[in-house]
Amino acid sequence: MHHSRRKFIQKTSLSTLAIGAFSIGPKLAWGKNIAPSDQVNIALIGCNGHGFSILKHHLNIPGVNCVAICDVDQNVLDRRTKEILDQYSQHPAQYTDFRKLLENKTIDAVIIGTPDHWHCLQMVYACQAGKDVYVEKPLSNSIGESKIMVDAANYYNRVVQVGQQQRSGYTFIEPIRLIKEGKIGKIRKVNIWSNFNYGTGAIPAEDSAIPKGVDYDFWLGPAAERPFNKNRFHGSWRHFWDYGGGLMSDWGVHLLDIGIWAMAAPKAPNKVITQASNSSTDIRHRETFDSMSVLYPHDEFTIQWDMLGGIQQGPYGKAYGLAFIGEKGTIVADRRSFEVYPEWDNDKKEPKTESLSYLEGKESHNVHVEDFINCVKSRKTPICPPEIGRIAALYAHIPNISGRIGESVLEWDDQLQKFKNNKMADELILPRYRSPWELPKIPK
Repeated sequence: MHHSRRKFIQKTSLSTLAIGAFSIGPKLAWGKNIAPSDQVNIALIGCNGHGFSILKHHLNIPGVNCVAICDVDQNVLDRRTKEILDQYSQHPAQYTDFRKLLENKTIDAVIIGTPDHWHCLQMVYACQAGKDVYVEKPLSNSIGESKIMVDAANYYNRVVQVGQQQRSGYTFIEPIRLIKEGKIGKIRKVNIWSNFNYGTGAIPAEDSAIPKGVDYDFWLGPAAERPFNKNRFHGSWRHFWDYGGGLMSDWGVHLLDIGIWAMAAPKAPNKVITQASNSSTDIRHRETFDSMSVLYPHDEFTIQWDMLGGIQQGPYGKAYGLAFIGEKGTIVADRRSFEVYPEWDNDKKEPKTESLSYLEGKESHNVHVEDFINCVKSRKTPICPPEIGRIAALYAHIPNISGRIGESVLEWDDQLQKFKNNKMADELILPRYRSPWELPKIPK
């Protein structure tokens, strides 16, 4: 992907004329002045949870300024505005409508940290407004929306980074390098697991009045109209199909993405075999699954995914991780470490490869965010562009659809963007947007 550096410089030059009221950065001194052409003005859409954490990673980079934040909860807006002022001495403008924020000509890039059902509309609108985008994973809440987002980034020629930050983490980068160099020989299978105690949903609660300061209708946006319930709101919305895909689209996207990375080239799944169930919906409020076992057969190797919400033990003493099983050895990796376990050569009476361990994994968000900002400046393609996000999301959406319609085997045609001989599954490729919101249409 190539972007016009000249247009970008013109845009940032105009932008810097309007930011005199904003101080450059945190109270910690950076030790050098940042030239106007090296500054990037960002805005955050969706301030309550992980989006705000991502914003702080951006603000750790010299020359990055937060000029605006947006949320439909005024309580969140006020709290985050104060935190940004206290921690970074910056004064972002407040918005409750992201469309108004996108009219702000001083903004170069936006962070989208809203619930998944908003990602498509907000990213497409941002691209149309000439903004670059850092969008949290999963790329979207449906298969069809992901394709629209890829098309939008390409058509409007924007830099878009998907928040699959493990692609910037050394404990995953290095194992993939070793695999590509043949360290453990031909890969036979990749086992991936994710066991977390937060994936079970909240204790059931009655519908209640909308909290003061919340524009709940706007929070729902394109999703179906429903009474307010705190379990479908801040913090636990991802357990309901209208807004998210549960643990499968949360940790599943992160970890399956690394398994896909080991392929010669990223491939969409063509056949998916799924067992999905719920163990405690009588005492927990959720729609999404807490237990899943999924097989993704490929010509290169098979990927197997296992997920148990509410369980914290897993293979190799890890609650989550990947095991790349090769003919010479196995590489086991998570965010903290990776290890190489050699196979034994019975003929030569020696290991088929050397053992190796790395136990000093570091936080990867900073690296991922810095890659995005560098690409905003250089107009290069970031490490996790929308097509990578689309494929990873497919590996989560298809098993979820399988479980929802009760079909254990689904076949997917990625070229036609439809399932093979399954109309029930096809009906879940795209959501039905609630009026007045409409699914974006990207020119061909």
